[in-house]
Amino acid sequence: MSAPLAVLVGPMGVGKSTVGLLLAERLGVGFRDTDDDIVAAQGRTVADIFVEDGEAAFRAIEKQAVRAALAEHTGVLALGGGAVLDAGTRGLLAGHHVVYLAMDVEEAARRTGLNTARPLLAINPRKQWRELMEARRHLYEEVARSVVATDDRTPEEVTQEVLSALELKEA
Repeated sequence: MSAPLAVLVGPMGVGKSTVGLLLAERLGVGFRDTDDDIVAAQGRTVADIFVEDGEAAFRAIEKQAVRAALAEHTGVLALGGGAVLDAGTRGLLAGHHVVYLAMDVEEAARRTGLNTARPLLAINPRKQWRELMEARRHLYEEVARSVVATDDRTPEEVTQEVLSALELKEA
């Protein structure tokens, strides 16, 4: 059975795609992001799916995208911030090399501006982000083999920490 070398989870804006690309490059493998898979398959943005179909419809699509990526991809995989909400998805992550990329609200504000292009943060972004993290932090921790803090660190520093945490060797 094939499996990703590393699976990155964490909140929106934490740098899963940026670190994932760097990590894949350093390991000499491919990178895949389930949000990108969803956009390609649906022909519309994640925000548009939320607005037009609702969060429940998006989560169902996301669940299938994660299932497919875990079964097919052998490189570095980044999951959307809410993928861990589904118990079935959390079960699928068991046994994988999952890394939770963590950050605090001030770092989130600095990186993303907590802007309204993110559908779950449209009203009172700082409060919404804190509430999302209160609801999700334990789920990220549940599925993760390692936790890597990203606050005040460059993508390169975070990538090196992920390599060390998973004891992976560069290509």
